[in-house]
Amino acid sequence: MSITLTGTIERRNIGLGAWAFVTDEGVTYEILKNADKNLLKSGQKAKVTGQVKEDVATVAMIGPVLDVQSFELMP
Repeated sequence: MSITLTGTIERRNIGLGAWAFVTDEGVTYEILKNADKNLLKSGQKAKVTGQVKEDVATVAMIGPVLDVQSFELMP
C-alpha cells in the first residue's frame, strides 16, 4: 500500500550514515538506499509517495524503512 507524506530530509550520523524522512507530525522513517540523489539533501522539504518495507532490516534502525517511489520538492 502506498502512502504520501510531507516532511523534511535529514542525514543521521549512525554507523556509515543513514537518510531519514521526518514527517510534519514528527514520525521518522529511514529512506531506503535506492532513493533518488536529488531528494537526499539534508534540510530539504518534500512530499514523498512510497511504501513502508516490512521485510527490510537496517543497521541504523531509526524508524520504518520507506521505499520512496516519487517525490515533489517543497519551497
